[in-house]
Amino acid sequence: MRSLWFGAALAALLVAGCGEGGKKALTVGFSQIGAESAWRTAETKSIREEAAKRGVDLKFSDAQGDQEKQIAALRSFIAQRVDAIILAPKVEDGWEPVLREAQRARIPVVLVDRGVNVTDDSLYATLIASDFVDEGRRAAEWLVKKMGGKGNIVQLEGTSGSAPANDRKKGFEAVIAKRPEMKIIKSQDGDFARDKGQEVMEAFIRAEGKKIQAVYAHNDDMAIGAIQALDAAGMNPGKDVLVISIDAVRGAFEAMIAGKLNATVECNPLLGPDAFDAVEKVLRGEALPKKMVVKDSFFEQGTAAEDIKTRQY
Repeated sequence: MRSLWFGAALAALLVAGCGEGGKKALTVGFSQIGAESAWRTAETKSIREEAAKRGVDLKFSDAQGDQEKQIAALRSFIAQRVDAIILAPKVEDGWEPVLREAQRARIPVVLVDRGVNVTDDSLYATLIASDFVDEGRRAAEWLVKKMGGKGNIVQLEGTSGSAPANDRKKGFEAVIAKRPEMKIIKSQDGDFARDKGQEVMEAFIRAEGKKIQAVYAHNDDMAIGAIQALDAAGMNPGKDVLVISIDAVRGAFEAMIAGKLNATVECNPLLGPDAFDAVEKVLRGEALPKKMVVKDSFFEQGTAAEDIKTRQY
């Protein structure tokens, strides 16, 4: 099935009209989850800019956080006979039927930043993403060191059912479970959103108050919301309450410079070049690994003022 898919995609390129220099201008559909965070906005910008740079006709759809709208967008792309689809899936489950439709139409799908649960991995060409489990693990290891192996933590989880939320929780909790004097006393979905992160943190503070010694947020936006709640409660984030998050967007560096956020694990959103490299390769019939892992860094408060000077997002 896979070789037929690649071959048909390549044949479609050869018989279609050509652009400058005899090279066909690709048409690619991009289904984005939404704009719930600075990270997501940076990813969209990267994909849009790379499409423009390569002369790709990009069909963009913002699902505003609704998986059904993403599925409808994919069906629209299929009906338009795009050359390929780039998909950032909101959650892991529920994609198999529409991905089978894309496969029957011989339109390859490249996943970015989040994976899917399917019974047949030939339904997508590749996944380009960070190692979310490792991100959670690194955050936990940092907290273990900073807290001396004991203390109470609250966790702000990402969107329920999404790959980063599942994996960042898994990696973090696996490390904390080995430390009997470290406890996750509260954990709740904050939907990767700043306002929801603040709301959930306010509830944690009402329930646990001064028992909270550290906050682990699955992304920077929720961490910034949590910091606002801690500030309002007079709980001195960054000093009396340690705060660590994931993404390494500009707002996180600003919060570290202000002394409110202690550290952030990078999750690079600049996936445009890799995504379009993958699209071009699959349309040429080249085999791709099922997952391409993005290399990420780790940043702490002490170097944030220098680090921010080189940040692109």
